[in-house]
Amino acid sequence: MMTPAPPETEVPEEVLFEGRPALVPGVGALLLSIVTLGLWLIPAWWRSRGIFYRLTNHRIVVETGVLSKKLEQIDLYRVNDYSVERPFSQRLLGTGNLVLNTFDKSTPQLTIAGIKTDVVALYEALRAATEIDRRRRGVRMVDYE
Repeated sequence: MMTPAPPETEVPEEVLFEGRPALVPGVGALLLSIVTLGLWLIPAWWRSRGIFYRLTNHRIVVETGVLSKKLEQIDLYRVNDYSVERPFSQRLLGTGNLVLNTFDKSTPQLTIAGIKTDVVALYEALRAATEIDRRRRGVRMVDYE
């Protein structure tokens, strides 16, 4: 008689961050919009509307494009390295960048740029979620030097 396998512990998907890049991510962009009397904000608005980020405890989804759309998804267990970039001009306006190195063939490096959130707290939440997702899927990382 076969014993049924124990049910996989399914963790519900929780959204860690959802949003678009900031319209004015740094002081340089702010000065440029002042010098051009706000005209620079028109292409900046179009560019920021063309990217939408959704980070959950299972995956990262990046939707790009305004008229034509492209959807890129990276499972969280494929992320192998994180870094936070917060240049001085972005720190003044409360934005930052999260750079992810992945084992994904189509997106080996993903930069989540100019988001208006606590990037360091998001970095920590994403790192913890990655470890939980790896354990849930039974994925082990081996580092060969």
